[in-house]
Amino acid sequence: MPEAATFRLDADGRRTFAGLIIGMFVAAISQTIVGTAMPRIVAELGGMDHYSWVATAAMLASAIVTPIVGKLSDLYGRRSFYLGGLVVFMMGSIVSGLSVSFGMLIAGRTIQGIGMGTLMPLSQTIIGDLVPPRQRGKYQGYMGAVFGVCTIAGPIAGGVITDALGWRWLFFVALPFGIAATLAISRFMKLPFEPRHARIDYAGMATLSVALVCILIAASFGGTSYDWNHPLIIALFVVGAVFAVVFVLVETRAEEPVIPLRLFRNPVFTLCLLSAFILATLMFGAIIYLPVFAQGVLGVGATESGLIVMPLMVGQILTGMGAGWLIAKTGRYKEMMLLGVVAVGVGIMLLTQLTWRSHPLDVVVALAVFGVGLGTILQQYTLLVQNAVARRDLGVGTAATQFFRNVGSTVGVAVWGAVMTSGLGAAIASHLPAGVDPGRLGHMSAGSVLDPATLQGLDPAVEAAVRQGLADQLHTVFTWWLPLVGVLFLSTLFIKEVPLRETVHTPDEGRREFLDTMSSSSVSAAMLVDPLSEGRATRTQERMLGLQYDVLAVRAHSDDLPLLRRAVADVGGGDFDRGLRLLEHTADLLRSDDAHVRASAEPYAAEIAERAKAKGGVLSPAVRADLATAAASVGRDRVLQGPEPTVRERFEAVDIGRLTQASSALVAALLVDLTRQSEATAPDAGEPAPETGATRTPSASE
Repeated sequence: MPEAATFRLDADGRRTFAGLIIGMFVAAISQTIVGTAMPRIVAELGGMDHYSWVATAAMLASAIVTPIVGKLSDLYGRRSFYLGGLVVFMMGSIVSGLSVSFGMLIAGRTIQGIGMGTLMPLSQTIIGDLVPPRQRGKYQGYMGAVFGVCTIAGPIAGGVITDALGWRWLFFVALPFGIAATLAISRFMKLPFEPRHARIDYAGMATLSVALVCILIAASFGGTSYDWNHPLIIALFVVGAVFAVVFVLVETRAEEPVIPLRLFRNPVFTLCLLSAFILATLMFGAIIYLPVFAQGVLGVGATESGLIVMPLMVGQILTGMGAGWLIAKTGRYKEMMLLGVVAVGVGIMLLTQLTWRSHPLDVVVALAVFGVGLGTILQQYTLLVQNAVARRDLGVGTAATQFFRNVGSTVGVAVWGAVMTSGLGAAIASHLPAGVDPGRLGHMSAGSVLDPATLQGLDPAVEAAVRQGLADQLHTVFTWWLPLVGVLFLSTLFIKEVPLRETVHTPDEGRREFLDTMSSSSVSAAMLVDPLSEGRATRTQERMLGLQYDVLAVRAHSDDLPLLRRAVADVGGGDFDRGLRLLEHTADLLRSDDAHVRASAEPYAAEIAERAKAKGGVLSPAVRADLATAAASVGRDRVLQGPEPTVRERFEAVDIGRLTQASSALVAALLVDLTRQSEATAPDAGEPAPETGATRTPSASE
């Protein structure tokens, strides 16, 4: 693939991107900054029985809001929803910081979750509005780096702020950042958008919300607060499954569904969502359970366990930015992603080799390799989804990817926790010295294994058995990750490699806009409108338009056609050679069926379409005036003095539109004849081509 043309955001775009980075920062760090302060919060507000709801409430609200906001932003625009998300997030921060009870804190975290569910997917979506896919990986790499930094710095910052200022400032500290992001987005973000007035899918929103609440609560509390076979957990799963089925049925009938099921007919979309789900289960499994291994098996402290996990995020940050830069430079991504999955697999393979006698450095190496692979692929699934869906579905496509990632993380943490705890007592008992009664251990849970006070009261031999038993269970968890990596490799392998666009339009949208702008320009009429199918631009119509551009490019070489040469120079912004290249590559886009040829030609066609949006179309006033007077039988002054009475107005029985269609059909036949004639008379290879009469053959190298 040829090297991409240089792309840079303008000044407003750069300031908007800075606002998006700040918005992503406040949303991401709020997920990690509170954890270290929870003991102090519980001591002041009470609510130990509802401890986990501080995280669960925000997670649930975010998961529910993400697909809904993604869809609404496609209908009504991003700006208002993003600003609303910032305001809601700051309101949640204020409520949380002023909490006088644990219930009020949970309410504040729920409000924050609504803001997070708005900010995180829309940050990625707005990048899709601003940056072409070819360059987008670089910018999304920065977003991924923000997430990685927040994962590392959040717990550290939480501890420092809590010790220095008190836990309430964990929420207040986000307010200046939120205000800065609000000012940047409100002032500098200028995204052209045409609202689509459609019936909102309230039924889909309601059924999806109920299904998510039931399933995610069951997954979060099953195996921890309640046994998996507890009637409440079973009932939640059943109700969630029923509402999930109802949701699918509702979506098949909705005018504008929350998650359009037609998107799943696109294998790129479906495979990317499956891959994002699997990767999230692995990523959050590592983030949650490797500290458990470090503390419970290796016996390191909480601070040291955080440092041990740090290479995972550092590797993700560095390779995430590097992968984005390479994709922007080369346009290639498939090979890089497969290598990233392999690196994740190697990292997990190293994790399966860990034992209770392993050194902390062994964990560091394994996680560093895991992080390198993770950074290579984490943001790319979002990129590929955005490249595959139409612009009208950009918000819901991006939100769907984030949604599957959220659900994957929740389900993964729950499932791996169940695998770790089920059979933990038996695993510990199998390592007890002879003569030690397993009953002396009581009900040894994963939590008690991590409690230093519990372990200090045990004999060294029993403590070793506890650590060995936990190591066995975590080994089982790591082993289960291996087949998942295999599925991840296959799902990534089967993603069709579609060339990354160099505009913010999909190819179909680019062609439709191109046809629309050409057909509405001042000289459209018969030469620029083809009627081979009514109402929509079919592939045949596009090929015919490509023939027109091919013939125009060939004929423009002739000095005997001065008006055409002036018009081509106007297309090139005053540069005839530039205008000629634009015509030639546009013909390639419309006529060729080679995906790489079309991808490389797309920016040229998009440039013509953009020029055609100007008042008067692609031609200068002087050329338009010469065209108008040359076709008239009356004097130049009469033509240019003002609107003339039209045939359409004088003779109502004559349908000018149908005459245009008939003329265009005849012009199409002429173009085909001219092309065949030129091909028949074209010189053999090695002979110089004449200036006119020969059409070009598009090639991938152009």
